[in-house]
Amino acid sequence: MNLPFSIFVGLRYIRAKRRNQFLSFISLIALMGMTMGVVALIVVLSVMNGFEAELRGRVLSLVPHAYLESTNGSIDDWQSLAERFNDNPQVLGVAPFIGGEAMLSMPGVVRGIQLTGIDPEFESSVSVIDKNMLAGTLADLEERRYGVVLGALIARHMGLTVGDSVTIVIPKVSVTPAGIFPRSRRFTVVGVFEVGAQVDSNTAFIHIGDAARLFAMKGRVQGLRIQTSDLYRVNEILASTVASLSGEYQIQDWSKSQGSLFQAVRMEKTMIAVLLTTVVAVAAFNIISILTMMVTEKRADIAVLRTMGASPYAVMAVFIVQGMGIGVLGVVIGGIVGVLAALNISEVVSAIEDIFHIYVFDPRVYFITRIPSVLQWLDVLRIISGALLLSFLATLYPAYRASKIEPAEALRYE
Repeated sequence: MNLPFSIFVGLRYIRAKRRNQFLSFISLIALMGMTMGVVALIVVLSVMNGFEAELRGRVLSLVPHAYLESTNGSIDDWQSLAERFNDNPQVLGVAPFIGGEAMLSMPGVVRGIQLTGIDPEFESSVSVIDKNMLAGTLADLEERRYGVVLGALIARHMGLTVGDSVTIVIPKVSVTPAGIFPRSRRFTVVGVFEVGAQVDSNTAFIHIGDAARLFAMKGRVQGLRIQTSDLYRVNEILASTVASLSGEYQIQDWSKSQGSLFQAVRMEKTMIAVLLTTVVAVAAFNIISILTMMVTEKRADIAVLRTMGASPYAVMAVFIVQGMGIGVLGVVIGGIVGVLAALNISEVVSAIEDIFHIYVFDPRVYFITRIPSVLQWLDVLRIISGALLLSFLATLYPAYRASKIEPAEALRYE
């Protein structure tokens, strides 16, 4: 009884048993629609966040944050350049590389790859390849031993294991008295890695010394791979060091090679969020229908309230409270269920797979075997705020119509 008049009457209207069963049914549909919309938005956005995190963890863990290359195609004294970048406290590691497109060849099988020559001593500072070895280690890449580390999918496709031999052919030629021949060399598989991404199917590593001989670099390197403390601030972190270099060097960050992939994921996340918001919007339209019918049903009650001194604004507030009651209840239930579902979606799907013996992600086809989910509370706050705003906007027109009812006109035929 200590509640304000409009809130008290509005809550009474929500709790009261309605004579109109159809109106009660529409109210239930609106409540369920709001709940389902909020649940769907929270779960789907969390799953999309999970896929983005998986993509970032798998792809960018192997791709350096930035590449430094010379405009003339090679760098002679890479050690001095590396020292200048290492002086920056936000640079975690610098490693030289020589790379390019190549082919793996063995009797009856040829496969195109991205070949990269690395220095095992420095590679661990710019990638996690050494932490994802299925067989062998990066230390097994020794100069003049001509060893190669392959991605798991390449090795599986070509039937290669540690100890097998394979020929690497690069798109450069050697001129000999016998003619012109593609440059090639026999290598021995010394390791197999798997990070669970596309790089497993197209990437191979050899020692940078062997790569220098294969690509005829003669003690030079193609460029430097640089790892920083924040991949989203790469340009800002490296700006001062790059500015101090002469114009013969150019730097390229990860967004040039991988940015389009992450932009596509974010765009997909945005479009799904927009589409699922329509579910919440439908529930909000149901609130408009409910309140419109309630205003028609309660015309006599509204007239009595007006004759007892209730102002038009107080009557308007009564129906806003009633409509918001349905919206708030649906948002609260949806928020709780959605958060619980997002936090446990992987376990729920795994249980369903075990019961029905079906697999959402076949491990023989996909790089991941579970549905990833990363719940971001900012997303939850945005979803709840948006749903509440739509609920509030849905109440305004019916409530405004109620405030315009004239007591004498409404009571004329009562």
